[in-house]
Amino acid sequence: MDQKMKDIALQFQIKGNITDIHPLGNGLINTTYAVVTEGSGCDYVMQNVNVAIFPDMDLLMRNIVEVTTHIRRKLEAEGTPDIERKVLTFIPARDGKFYHFDGEKYWRIMKLIPDTISKSGVSVENATIVGETFARFQSMLADIPAELGETIKDFHNIEFRLRQLKEAVADNKAGRVEEPAVKTLLDEIFKREAEMTKSERLYREGKLPKRICHCDTKVDNILFDRDGHVLCVIDLDTVMPSFIFSDFGDFLRSAANATREDDPELSNVAFRFDIFQAFTEGYLRGGRSFLLPIEIENLPYATALFPYMQAVRFLADYLNGDTYFKVQHPAHNLERTQNQFRLLQCVEAAMPQMQEFIARQLEA
Repeated sequence: MDQKMKDIALQFQIKGNITDIHPLGNGLINTTYAVVTEGSGCDYVMQNVNVAIFPDMDLLMRNIVEVTTHIRRKLEAEGTPDIERKVLTFIPARDGKFYHFDGEKYWRIMKLIPDTISKSGVSVENATIVGETFARFQSMLADIPAELGETIKDFHNIEFRLRQLKEAVADNKAGRVEEPAVKTLLDEIFKREAEMTKSERLYREGKLPKRICHCDTKVDNILFDRDGHVLCVIDLDTVMPSFIFSDFGDFLRSAANATREDDPELSNVAFRFDIFQAFTEGYLRGGRSFLLPIEIENLPYATALFPYMQAVRFLADYLNGDTYFKVQHPAHNLERTQNQFRLLQCVEAAMPQMQEFIARQLEA
């Protein structure tokens, strides 16, 4: 066992003698370790937090602790059994903060929830589970008294993303603005600007609320027990104020595309309506108690917003010379943009069908 890792773990108020620390999982953002203690006591999960993505550790951990504390109180008030397995528990450091800085890296520790399984991939069954689980997560946080901050500023702000694109066009750093494919995409994107920015307008008009959302909605971020029952939502770093469209639209952007987001063969791109139906059915079942009519009626808009937003981001990066998203060849970001724009067109074609399906769900 690495003594340095043990010394870091001992900066937290953990119980039991540490017998082993080893890598856990294969997270893309944070580096995670299992901290094993002696006997049948509690084991822990220790993470090195990527502050390049989450630069404000105070805000990040304040958000997470407020959220998990509120959920715990809700579960206690409902008389929920086995609460320790149904909400994450973070351990304070010896100075009272919920993180430790070792002079080089930031660390945090939470209790390990034992005997769990994770799921991944897209299926109709998974889509229903994800929809209901994340709607219930939003529902539990609908009355949280604390004011949370944005862990990634303007993460899903489409007006901000369009400003970035316009700056990329003006700067033309990679000399790509005049390419015919780029000009066509820019024309189509800006033609839709007024419609696609309506969420921000409705918010400024006081008609559309921001809620506490997860902002990384996928089945991988749900823990299940050995029988396949949902325990809790995990990976809370992106939990922050946003429109409910973030949790709804971003899931469908990836899950309901019949192919991967960088498939250059656009004939493979299609909008999987079966995934939309399953996810929406679960989401409305979990969220009917708190969702406003304006939120529900704009769920089809949310489904279109996220491929649109991702197309905007990919295209801006292409024009800037591929400085944000990793690319495998020079046209990679352009192909991604074309893929997401094609998905947007498929979603637009399905608008009447989506509206009709939601109306039927509300009548049921």
